[in-house]
Amino acid sequence: MKKLLTFFAALLATSTLAVAGEYEDISIEELSKAISEGKVTVLDVNGSGSYGRGHIPGAIDFKANSAEIAKHLPADKGQLVVAYCGGPGCNAYKAGAKAAEDLGYTNVKHLAAGISGWLDAGKPTEKAESK
Repeated sequence: MKKLLTFFAALLATSTLAVAGEYEDISIEELSKAISEGKVTVLDVNGSGSYGRGHIPGAIDFKANSAEIAKHLPADKGQLVVAYCGGPGCNAYKAGAKAAEDLGYTNVKHLAAGISGWLDAGKPTEKAESK
């Protein structure tokens, strides 16, 4: 019985880790460097209102483009794609990350700090152009 309980405890721990770590985190500095080198596609999953007020430079408004997201992603399925939302407690990024993953992208990461961490780090943002 003890071995059986140990087995189930290990199984539960493994499945919890798999869910919690779906996408590897990328630091603000790593993302900033990838942006400056032109080696990343960034997906803002905060919604179009938030995107309009300020987003990471070059980020794509996932909400406005989700139906045609494939058009906005790179041809190279191994290129870095980073999804972010509001901050560490936000899980909205998963929609963008999963969309990229479902299209076959293999280097999908998450900026856990989100836009709030980006701003706290003193990094620049862009505002959406008015239509």
